[in-house]
This record gives sequence, structure tokens and C-alpha cells, in this order.
Amino acid sequence: MRDEYPSTDEHQAVHLELGYPDAVRDLNRWTPLVKWILAIPHYFVLAALGVAAFVCVVIAWFAIMFTGRYPRGLFDFVLGVHRWSLRVSAYMWLLITDEYPPFSLR
Repeated sequence: MRDEYPSTDEHQAVHLELGYPDAVRDLNRWTPLVKWILAIPHYFVLAALGVAAFVCVVIAWFAIMFTGRYPRGLFDFVLGVHRWSLRVSAYMWLLITDEYPPFSLR
């Protein structure tokens, strides 16, 4: 995430790369049947963090309006919530990894 205005005619500032898994070597055949159960604790925590991230974005909006700067702590927190959400999505919905996502914003 960057704070500069993105150009529409050049390369964008943010690139997301998810590695394509080797299904035979990297993935267990039976784990997709239970991954949704294993991800339930993450969704409870991410629901609470999503509300907190929304509040942080609103606070950051006011901070940007008055100071012209995005507070670094709020930025890091919202970015961490997005990273965590992406790791859980890659684990449960995209099925590209069998590595259980950590409970971490980093």
C-alpha cells in the first residue's frame, strides 16, 4: 500500500503475487474438507479487527483532513489486517497453501 495517487496509464504501485502450488508435492488431498473448520477462529478475530480497522480508517480520514498525513500506527494496523485477511483467504478459499495462517498482523 502506498499513498501516492495511482496513474492509470503506467504500472500500478501495488502488485499481488500468489505462488501457484504444486498440488502433488505441496498440498494435502484431504485438508480442503476441514480447512473451513480450522479457519473459524480466524474469522472471529478478523471480524473484530475489521470493525477496529474501519474505526481506524475513519480516524485516519480526520487526521488526514487536519494534518495532511496518515498516522503511521493506523496505517500499519490497517495494512496488517489486510495481510492477515489475505493469508486466511489464501488458506481457506483459494486453497493455494496448506500452511496454517498465523494469528499475526505481520
